[in-house]
Amino acid sequence: MDWNGKSVLVTGATGLLGAHVAKKLAQQGAEVVAIVRDDVPKAYFYSEGLDRKVSSVRGGLEDYSLVERAMNEYETEVCLHLGAQAIVTTANRSPLSTFEANIKGTWNVLEAARNSNLLKSLVVASTDKAYGTGSNLPYRETDRLAASHPYDVSKACADMLCSAYFHTYDLPVGVTRCGNIFGEGDLNFSRIVPGTTRSIIMGQRPVIRSDGKMVRDYIYVDDVVDANLALAQAVLEGKCRGDAFNFSYEQPKSVLELVDCIRKAMKSSLEPIVLNQASNEIREQYLSCRKAREKLGWKPKIDFDGGLKRTIGWYEGCLKKARGRFP
Repeated sequence: MDWNGKSVLVTGATGLLGAHVAKKLAQQGAEVVAIVRDDVPKAYFYSEGLDRKVSSVRGGLEDYSLVERAMNEYETEVCLHLGAQAIVTTANRSPLSTFEANIKGTWNVLEAARNSNLLKSLVVASTDKAYGTGSNLPYRETDRLAASHPYDVSKACADMLCSAYFHTYDLPVGVTRCGNIFGEGDLNFSRIVPGTTRSIIMGQRPVIRSDGKMVRDYIYVDDVVDANLALAQAVLEGKCRGDAFNFSYEQPKSVLELVDCIRKAMKSSLEPIVLNQASNEIREQYLSCRKAREKLGWKPKIDFDGGLKRTIGWYEGCLKKARGRFP
C-alpha cells in the first residue's frame, strides 16, 4: 500500500510497537500524528529521533476531548490504537489505572472514530491474553474471550468494545491479538527478553520470576508492524471489518526455553535464577495464525532466531554506546 501523504494517528507511539509503527509509516511518507502522554527520554521514539519526524499531541487516552481533537484537527484517515498499560505486574498492583487506560482509552478512540467524517480504517491492539485460560490450544479467533486477571480483562473488554462498535455502528475497525512482542527499543526490563539480555550483558545471572514452565508465543516487532499495517490496509479497502486476527510465529516456548535461546545466541554459560514467585499468569497460551494467512496474506518476514539476533545486537550496541552503563 502507498502510505505517502496518508494522515495516520498512532496511539502509544512511545511504546515498543507504537514507535516501530510510527517509524515505518514516517519512512513511507505518511503524515504521522502521535498521542504522547509521558516524556521518556530514553525511549526508542526519542533515541530514533521520531519526535522530530512526526506531529505529537500531548495527553492521555483517558481524555476524550483530546482524542477527538487529535483525530479531527489532523484529519485522520487511519488510526492505529496501540496505546495501553501493558505490564501484567503493574496491572495487578494498579487495576484501576489499567482499566482507565485500556478500557476507557479504547472507548474514547472508538467514539472519536465514530464521530469522525474522515476516518476510514481503525486497528486496535488486543492481545492473546484476552482469551484467558483455555484447554483447546492453539487459540483461534472463534474461541471465546475468557480473561480472568486485571490486564487480561482490560484487553478483553477493549476487544469486545470494538465488536460492539462494528456491529452497532458499522465502524471500520479490525483487532490484532499478538503473542509476546520483542525487539529493539524495549526498555521494560521486567519482560523476559530485555531482562535476560541485559543481565547477560552485565555478567549477571538472568532472573525468572515464575517457575519457568509457562508457555507463550513470541513474535519480533517488525513482523507485528507489518501485521498491523496489513490489517489497516484491508479495513481501508472495505475488507475484514469487525474481524480479529492472531499473529505469532506459532512456535510456543516455555520461559526456560526462551532464556536458553538467548543464552545460546549470546554464548553465555550464566544459569538463570528461578524465583517461582509469579502469580495471576496463564500457564499455557499460544495461537493459530491460519486466518491471517488466508484472509490477509500475512506471513512473517523474519524468523524467531533472526529477530532475536537483531534484538540482542541492539542491546549490545546500547551498552557500548553508554560506556558500560545501561539505560
